[in-house]
Amino acid sequence: MSPPAGGRRRRRPNKAKVDQQAQPSDFWRAPPEPPPPAKVSPAKDPTALLRSLGTPPLPLQSSVADTALALVTVHASRLAIALAAAADLLDDDDVDR
Repeated sequence: MSPPAGGRRRRRPNKAKVDQQAQPSDFWRAPPEPPPPAKVSPAKDPTALLRSLGTPPLPLQSSVADTALALVTVHASRLAIALAAAADLLDDDDVDR
C-alpha cells in the first residue's frame, strides 16, 4: 500500500482526544442566568451629541434638517425612558417629578 499524495499517512484519531471532546449533551445544557440589568438614567439633554456634530451638510435645508433630527432624537429618548419605566429599570433618583 502506497502512502497518499504528499508522502504522509493518515493517522487514526487518538482515543484520548476523542474522549476529551465535548459530548452533544454538554452543548445543549441550560446557559447560566444573566446578571440583572443596570438601572437607566434619563439624559438631561438628549440632543447634546447630535449638536456636537454640527449642522447637517445639506445646502439650503440644514436648519430644517437640524430641527427634524433633534425632534426625532428627543422622541427616541422619551420612548426609551418609557420602556425603562415599564420594565422597572428607571433610576428613580434622576426622575423629575
